[in-house]
Amino acid sequence: SDDPADRLMHSHGHTCHELFALRTGKIGRIPDVVVWPGNHEDVEVVVKAAVKYDVCIVPFGGGTNVSGALECPSEEKRVIVSLDMTEMDRILWMDVENLTVHVEAGIIGQDLERKLAEKGFTSGHEPDSLEFSSVGGWIATRSSGMKKNVYGNIEDMVVRMKMVTPRGTLEKNFLGPRNSIGPDIHHFMLGSEGLLGVVTEVTLKIIPLPEVRRYGSLVFPSFEPGVAFMREVARQRCAPASIRLMDNMQFQMGQVMKPAASFWKAAVDSLKKIYVTKFKGFDPDQMAACTLLFEGTPDEVAIQEKRLYDIAAMFGGIPGGEENGERGYLFTFVIAYVRDLGFDYSFLSESFETSVPWSRVVELCRNVKDRVQRECEKHGITYPPFNSCRVTQTYDAGACVYFYLAFNYTGVSDPIGAFSEIEAAARDEILSSGGSLSHHHGGWMQAHL
Repeated sequence: SDDPADRLMHSHGHTCHELFALRTGKIGRIPDVVVWPGNHEDVEVVVKAAVKYDVCIVPFGGGTNVSGALECPSEEKRVIVSLDMTEMDRILWMDVENLTVHVEAGIIGQDLERKLAEKGFTSGHEPDSLEFSSVGGWIATRSSGMKKNVYGNIEDMVVRMKMVTPRGTLEKNFLGPRNSIGPDIHHFMLGSEGLLGVVTEVTLKIIPLPEVRRYGSLVFPSFEPGVAFMREVARQRCAPASIRLMDNMQFQMGQVMKPAASFWKAAVDSLKKIYVTKFKGFDPDQMAACTLLFEGTPDEVAIQEKRLYDIAAMFGGIPGGEENGERGYLFTFVIAYVRDLGFDYSFLSESFETSVPWSRVVELCRNVKDRVQRECEKHGITYPPFNSCRVTQTYDAGACVYFYLAFNYTGVSDPIGAFSEIEAAARDEILSSGGSLSHHHGGWMQAHL
């Protein structure tokens, strides 16, 4: 298609500056043509033609990319083709005995999970973008999901993949669980952001759906003991499917966004608040919250719950209830919609993440938030920014930390310029404090080379 609407729709991902450009009509270069292949062979034909006629291809999955990989360089002189993979959305086969499924790379995450669930299985991969992102996008960005503690990151789930490159198709002829022959071509494909080729088909591990899925939550007097709790859980290797620690600002935002309660529910909530603040002595301006998701058999979940709550008590944590845990877990999916709504009220916002050793988690969080505050003042941001973080994934040697930044740009002459400089300063502070440039959003940067 060369329809302007199709071309515009395929010209951007979901970064703050891309969406702001769309809303203000300041659009740069867009693809010249959009092509929808129907299968692997179609992709081979398109790539061969692109090589022959010196055409630039930008693979497009769910369009949720946040590293700028879908933007068309203004200096690019060649014809740009957006290769939309979403017509390639089939499950090609499922092997129940070996617990694998072979899918086309354009299938959207929630569609894959729905089809697997109909057969009693799951891939277990649940990124925040599950309802829009594609399997090919998971590969291209080296994705991580909220339940990685049980199911692993995307690199742990992939058994085999097929990629069409300018030199031909790359694919392993092996479906076993491990192979010592290296180098492993999968590691060149993972996180490649479409630079090396187009992922067309993927074989993933699957497991039976868990018998029990139960939420939980904890409240800590402050962020620091919450981090210490997370570290102990990682040390004991007893993390549930998902465990996420929110700082005070996110905790308060979650409270503000709670739906209106009935009279009796409001009364019960009031009593709980009195217990936490008056009897336990928690300061509402310091408290941190942790959301939990347990999956497994009834016995496994019961054992996990007792162990986690016992560890939490060692660090001053108290149970916050299943309902709060479910609300906190689902809040992760809501944040992107809140970001988009904020545009209507002159707010710019973005999230970015890092991985960092346990010994530097608290220091890094403090340093980055302090740096953001100083940068906002430097750029003349009138109102206090939303400047928050959460610990989202745990490992033996460290954790993933997400930062959320938002501010009202009223009175700022160049909002996106100011936002970009503030975000860049925050990322510099992350690197200076011992963190990585990214944990799971892909990107090719010299800082890691």
